Amino acid sequence: MPEPVRILSFDEVVDGLLRCKEPYHEKYLAMYSSYYGGIVTDPALMAVPVDDHLVHRGDGIFEAFLATNWNIYLLNRHLDRLERSARGAMLQIPVDRQRMVEIIRATGRAANVPDIIFRLYVSRGPGGFSANPYECPKAQVYVVAVRHDPPPKEKYERGVLLKTSSISMKNDVFATIKTCNYLPNVLMNKEALDAGVDFTVSMDERGCLGEGPTENFGIVTKAGAFVVPRFDRILRGTTVLRTMDLARTLVQKGELSGVEERDILPEEARDAAEIMMFGTSFHIFPVVEYDGRPIGSGKPGPMFRRLLDLMEEDARSCREMLTPVREE
Repeated sequence: MPEPVRILSFDEVVDGLLRCKEPYHEKYLAMYSSYYGGIVTDPALMAVPVDDHLVHRGDGIFEAFLATNWNIYLLNRHLDRLERSARGAMLQIPVDRQRMVEIIRATGRAANVPDIIFRLYVSRGPGGFSANPYECPKAQVYVVAVRHDPPPKEKYERGVLLKTSSISMKNDVFATIKTCNYLPNVLMNKEALDAGVDFTVSMDERGCLGEGPTENFGIVTKAGAFVVPRFDRILRGTTVLRTMDLARTLVQKGELSGVEERDILPEEARDAAEIMMFGTSFHIFPVVEYDGRPIGSGKPGPMFRRLLDLMEEDARSCREMLTPVREE
């Protein structure tokens, strides 16, 4: 006889949660939940109601941002984008900007480590299981602080591998809103892992390149221009936008010939002097192979190192770009 499916009591569920310890929980340091009304530090309690539309419809928006040595980099730019995403998703953020910053900082202090990846979610909220957004009485905010481990040095020293994705790009409306409906991104990531490469890059119906699963993509042409795909079909990444700011300073110094936002075809990317990927958790990675062909010399190029140095210095010392997690 098969074992019967039990009906659990409240106490049995709570006891089970308290016993729930998984190795990956070690990185989960703190979570703020507006549903709970505060911060929890036990990973077993870091949960979202199953009837929250975030869970069963992907009906929410999110941001991820990095704190290094107790300073959050580019927080205001991330919150600017969160607000743009909220407008695009017709979603009301339930707290103002000042309160959101207070919540983020308090969650970071509860995590009590200097290097954190924050995951911020604004959901339509609980209220039912249909696609009707009006069944949700109130939007919710969830902020998770996860321990940030630096990427392997070999990714910077040896470079990463890239291939063109077979997954269809999102259309312009949904590509430019950072929603929690990320199935195409998940499939792109799976495609990269299954192919034994680090990243894939999307391509639109015209054959123009777009973005990675959660990263932006750009090239340095042999003529010395720093070029990224047009943002009308991809997400405006905070890291790549800041890199463009820094690259413009190199144009002024004569180290680059220009900074451009335009269509990039795979043929141009394969013929580029350098290809780079941009993301919150690693800043910049050099691509040394694209679709099985070496890029440039097949080693990380000089402009990658120059831009990474500028970005790392910016992340350490550019005060207007930093938000302290705790007071000095």
